[in-house]
Amino acid sequence: MNYDESIAYLYAAAPMFQGVGSRAYKEGLETTEALNELLGKPYLAYPAVHVAGTNGKGSVSQMLAAVLREAGYKVGLYTSPHLRDFRERMQVDGRMISEQEVVEFVERLKPHVERLKPSFFEITTAMAFDFFRRQAVDIAVVEVGMGGRLDCTNVITPLVSVITNISFDHRQFLGETLPEIAGEKAGIIKPGVPVVVGEFQPETAPTFIAKARETGSPILFADQRYRCDGHDGRMFEVENRGDGYRFTVQLGMEGDYQQRNLCTALAALDILTERLPRPLTTNEVRRGLAEARVPGRWQRIDTGEDPCPIVCDTGHNEAGLAFVAGQLEKQVYKKLYFVLGVVADKELDHILPLLPREAHYLFTQAALSRALAAERLAEVCRAAGLRGETVASVPRALDRARALAGPEDLVFVGGSTFTVAEVL
Repeated sequence: MNYDESIAYLYAAAPMFQGVGSRAYKEGLETTEALNELLGKPYLAYPAVHVAGTNGKGSVSQMLAAVLREAGYKVGLYTSPHLRDFRERMQVDGRMISEQEVVEFVERLKPHVERLKPSFFEITTAMAFDFFRRQAVDIAVVEVGMGGRLDCTNVITPLVSVITNISFDHRQFLGETLPEIAGEKAGIIKPGVPVVVGEFQPETAPTFIAKARETGSPILFADQRYRCDGHDGRMFEVENRGDGYRFTVQLGMEGDYQQRNLCTALAALDILTERLPRPLTTNEVRRGLAEARVPGRWQRIDTGEDPCPIVCDTGHNEAGLAFVAGQLEKQVYKKLYFVLGVVADKELDHILPLLPREAHYLFTQAALSRALAAERLAEVCRAAGLRGETVASVPRALDRARALAGPEDLVFVGGSTFTVAEVL
């Protein structure tokens, strides 16, 4: 097989949650353990950091990986989903896995796929673990796919477990209440392994504290150690709440909501520096954070020929879109044009009230079977008081927004990862 044939085989043999939703979900770790057994448990070849949470885990993972690279470590990074290229999911020192390495892994695994019937995410996780071993990484930063307790990344025992925050998402799998969701996320906490929780939330903190007590794991709430205030785009003022020490950090990504992720990353780095062969220096942390970037997180995509600023963001659940709405409120514009596309299983009654009322919406749909039809989205949004027009595809919706917008306006693209992927 060549690369295109290998990717086509993966999509056909193991439906992707990114594409088909709940039909791709597979509960339990039995298949994951069987796959890793076949590969000789590659995740045992290197230490790791495990990152879970509802929002922010991708940004925190990128921050940690960037700092560790700056400190001279060879770093594997596993994240999901990808935006444009499957290989985005697994990188070593910022370089994606090669097409040939994907082909070779698929050919090795193919004889076992029919017997084990793994999910797409189980295959890609095993591929990442194997790739990191073959690349002889010094450390891997591994982002949880969904939940934690039954996520197929949860075979690792990391140096530190990180849980960014808890909000409502994937309720059909993780639970209807915040404590139930927290219980699933807390499943990544391992005996004796320190855990950093991004936010002390009254509804969820008792769940994490109880789990940490059960496993004998030191627990740290990041927002009790650090306070971060964003200003001037990528610049953040940070205060250590313990000793009052203040310092400035420049991030390689924008968005005021990154202040929460920055606090979480800094707290995790505090733990890591105690468990690595040598401590991280302040300069390594600062240089690394300045290089950390996540495509699609409050990213400007306008060109010199566009009539006005164009921004996209992959925030798609209740908390993520609340952050986006807050960021939009801080922008200065005459009129907002909002290109909106969502997936069919999204709980719109929870997210539509968060969206700006005054915007002109371009209701659209990504080129994905899981996408909610543009006409249906428009119908639900109009009933919720949002006004606009229906456009059949994301590229055409963005073209329409460009045509309508003037020099004092703002165009925003969002609602789902897949909507954003089509404009990057």
